[in-house]
Amino acid sequence: MKNKHTRNTLILTVISLLVVIVPSLLIQIKAINFSSPIGIDGYWAQIITLAGVNAIMAISVNMVCGITGQLSLGQAGFQALGAYAVIFLTSTCHIPLFVSIILSGLIAAFFGFLIGFPTLKLEGDYLAIVTLAFGEIIRVVLVNLKQFTGGPMGQQFTTVFTSSLQYGALISYVSIIGSLVLIIVFLQNFLRSTYGRAILAVREDEVAANSTGIGVFKYKMTGFVIASFIAGIAGALYAPFIGFVKPELASFNNSINALIYVVLGGMGSITGGILAAFVLTILQEFLRFLKNYRLLIYPVILIFVMLFRPQGLLGTKELSFIGIWEKAPAFFKKLFSRKNKTQAKEAAAENESGEEIKEEK
Repeated sequence: MKNKHTRNTLILTVISLLVVIVPSLLIQIKAINFSSPIGIDGYWAQIITLAGVNAIMAISVNMVCGITGQLSLGQAGFQALGAYAVIFLTSTCHIPLFVSIILSGLIAAFFGFLIGFPTLKLEGDYLAIVTLAFGEIIRVVLVNLKQFTGGPMGQQFTTVFTSSLQYGALISYVSIIGSLVLIIVFLQNFLRSTYGRAILAVREDEVAANSTGIGVFKYKMTGFVIASFIAGIAGALYAPFIGFVKPELASFNNSINALIYVVLGGMGSITGGILAAFVLTILQEFLRFLKNYRLLIYPVILIFVMLFRPQGLLGTKELSFIGIWEKAPAFFKKLFSRKNKTQAKEAAAENESGEEIKEEK
């Protein structure tokens, strides 16, 4: 059992490193030699990195809606808090950027605690309305605090992410995708812990969980604070990556976009939400030639998903890299055996046709 656990850990570590290192090398190859036939150019590196930010937001929404079982429509407010907090801590307080990103996540978590304490006793539509109001309050406050936020015109934020032409795309990718991998590892381990199983029990049936001694409010609060922290990290990574932040980051539309990733990927499936975030972000760029009409794709996709796959792409299941690793050899073996059989049949057919021709002669 111990050897199996060690093997699984090594497999996941190797896959995680490959996800971060291989595209980083391709980005750097293209940055050094733009005419190289291999590599990822700056444009697509930016799209993939932005998809990583959206995936982190999808995890945040999934933590509330899919795992804790609550309906929150204000996660974009925590993202905006993280974005403006990292600008303030780095530019005004002169704290190193890496430390500022962590502190920004903690600030968002603190506000999540303040909001969650009086509101998490609400359920369903009531909680959704309160969190929606919170997001709008954050947006209005950011618009009016012009001396700190730049008002509705937004605020610029120049860091090594944007100032370095040769290494900016590489630093952005490694920082954001590396953070995404760390968040996935943290959350998967958390969900397997006692606290994680208690949160899942609360999601399934609050009455049954309460009757077994599980503090329903305590675990709802834990899930909500973790989701707020993750959204704050997403905002703290978004600000230096884009180099410009506006109060519209806290808008209702931004919260809905993150919710769409979760609905399409599957409520409760972390990997499903991440997959949907990457697919939709990249798909939006492929369809840019449609101009504003490409925005109609989201509703159409949602309609088809609700009709034919209401539980989302993966439902509550997770994409298992260990399972893929274990099934890959059998799959390729079966594939090659089919190919060999096909070739043998074709060779036999050619031989038969050759013998028929000889008999006719």
